Amino acid sequence: MNDAMIRLEHVSKTFPGSATDAVSDLSFEVPEGEILVLVGPSGCGKTTTLKMINRIIEPSSGVIWVAGVNAIETQPHELRRQIGYVIQQTGLFPHRTIAQNIATVPKLLGWERPRISARVEELIDLVGLDSDMANRYPGELSGGQQQRVGVARGLAADPPVLLMDEPFGAVDPIVRTRLQLELLDLQARVRKTIVFVTHDIDEAIQLGDRVAILNVGGVLEQIGTPEDILRVPANDFVAEFLGTDRGLKRLSLIKIHTVDLDPGPVVAPGTSLEEARAAAARYDVDWVGVGSPGRLDGWLHLAEVESAGQVTAADLRPFRSRINTSATLKEALDAIISTRAKVAAVFDGDHYLGMLTAERISAEITQ
Repeated sequence: MNDAMIRLEHVSKTFPGSATDAVSDLSFEVPEGEILVLVGPSGCGKTTTLKMINRIIEPSSGVIWVAGVNAIETQPHELRRQIGYVIQQTGLFPHRTIAQNIATVPKLLGWERPRISARVEELIDLVGLDSDMANRYPGELSGGQQQRVGVARGLAADPPVLLMDEPFGAVDPIVRTRLQLELLDLQARVRKTIVFVTHDIDEAIQLGDRVAILNVGGVLEQIGTPEDILRVPANDFVAEFLGTDRGLKRLSLIKIHTVDLDPGPVVAPGTSLEEARAAAARYDVDWVGVGSPGRLDGWLHLAEVESAGQVTAADLRPFRSRINTSATLKEALDAIISTRAKVAAVFDGDHYLGMLTAERISAEITQ
């Protein structure tokens, strides 16, 4: 055994009466603290694989290791003490309060009441719920709030492993995006080993440290980082599953702070008309930015500079395409195509760093 938190070795599952495998000779490992996303079309064995890890479903063959222990040789109730489980419809008990739902596993483990109460309070805060929700019932909460409770319940006994079966599939797209971001923020703090199932490749790319793409019958077609898979699909199936917008998907993975920026056609107030024209010509634009080192105050049309005879700081237009270094190249491209200037001005707080163009972004994903 190595130090992987989860390891599957040649795992297969054939259900009674079926002539084909639901999962076929599947092997992969999940290092401690990683999010591995299982993704693929219907019938590819994603949920079956997840349920075999905590033995809701027994494998037909192969070995599964969890935290260095052979899961097949471990009593299911002992195994599940190490594993939190979150499902799409949350599975909350409607007749129990939020606090009672979160406390379910600690209570089964025989924790003392003060310890349970402290853990429930901690988790309600951790998943971003108001403390006054503890005494409400699931039916009084929105879908997104219920999903947060489901995550809190999965974490209640502080398991090293968290299994998540399409947990955000039943909420609207806006709430889903918010929950995805909150999960990443939560993972940065608690560092669990997570196996996450989804049918949505965009969600897989957003959340996964690595992504495993399965084909029908539980066949592993490719496993790797989102960047590696998007850059070099293993075969035609993977390429087709990723979609024709692979390049745009890659843009969502690249942060602006990792990219070299152009200074842009930025000149200081008082710059001559000749120098302003030369600066604009270098970028093939009909405007100039106005500022000083670390500052970008706005921009002017060259025609306005020509009228004044030099660059002035009067009547500057603000850059609407301001973007922070923590944003992605996909967000930068959206800003670029939404503005007449055809650039994204990049800032760290109020400090101007440089500009991005569509050509610069294109070069980044083709290199």
